[in-house]
Amino acid sequence: MPYPRSAALTAVFLVMAVLSPHGAAAATRADTLESLRREAAKARDQLEKATDQMKGRQKELAASQVKLRATLKDLAVAEAELNTIREPLARLANSSYQQSGAAGSMAIFGGGDPSEALRSTADVTLLARSQQALVDRADELQNRRQRLASTAQELQSRNAVEQTRLQQEVDGLKNKSAQLTKQLNAMLDKLAVSRQKRLELGCDKTLAADAKKFPNGLIPSKYLCPLPQKGGHRLRADAALAFYKLNAAYKRRFGRDMCVTDAYRSLSEQHAVYARRPGFAAVPGTSNHGKGQALDLCGGVQNSGSVQFNWMEAHAGKYGWIHPAWAYSNPFEPWHWEFGTEDE
Repeated sequence: MPYPRSAALTAVFLVMAVLSPHGAAAATRADTLESLRREAAKARDQLEKATDQMKGRQKELAASQVKLRATLKDLAVAEAELNTIREPLARLANSSYQQSGAAGSMAIFGGGDPSEALRSTADVTLLARSQQALVDRADELQNRRQRLASTAQELQSRNAVEQTRLQQEVDGLKNKSAQLTKQLNAMLDKLAVSRQKRLELGCDKTLAADAKKFPNGLIPSKYLCPLPQKGGHRLRADAALAFYKLNAAYKRRFGRDMCVTDAYRSLSEQHAVYARRPGFAAVPGTSNHGKGQALDLCGGVQNSGSVQFNWMEAHAGKYGWIHPAWAYSNPFEPWHWEFGTEDE
């Protein structure tokens, strides 16, 4: 499951990264912010510790569930074997009730042929042993059944309690995360932090180097930063930070955010695109979208020679974005833009 600490930790980072203000009035604000920083750091540590504990509980619960399934399986086997001997056991009990005296075994002390008496004694002894073995096995199975049933009941009760406790911890973490995020965002609102500044402060550029270590299309969300556009688009940290500035410049010129149709593309998404456009889309695992440093744009940029496209050609390079040479001809994709050089 996704863990509930990410939103709060992002907000923590935002507050802790805000530049220290200056001046007399700013001193009070700095004190307030410092206090909030400490609370944020404390809450972050608590969230991380609680999340680790929750993971441990989840593993313990999973192991207990495995043990419960094994116990129930053993119980079913014991039940089945006990059922197979219920009928002969019932016949034995009925026979003992009707013929007291161990099936007439005392007859050996009466008259008759001594050899016959000895044979009868042997037969009675064998029968008695078989009957006793049946009784002993039934008693053993009954005891085992009771132990397994008791263990299963205990495991079921304990697991139910643990599941409830675990859910309470998850809900508690979510509430704590939401409360902390709301508190920190309210503080940021008072500090009049712009949307772009929030995005920049929430995107740790040091994550870019770590993102490059992962295979194409398999970069964990932790190493990607969100774009201001709707649709959940994300980029590698360095590309995202450059895009925030490019987007701000574009908005100043055209009065609106840039139109984005695609950004980071996971490996599964690359396969889906390739299946729709074989021969045109990049082979899955090789796309620059999978590196988190490519964008597909709309809003006019997708049309070569448009005002928006021409503006991008004139200004994108200032912010580290290029329209690669191949996208001019093979295939022609005026909408495709990349961060960095073509060799990266």
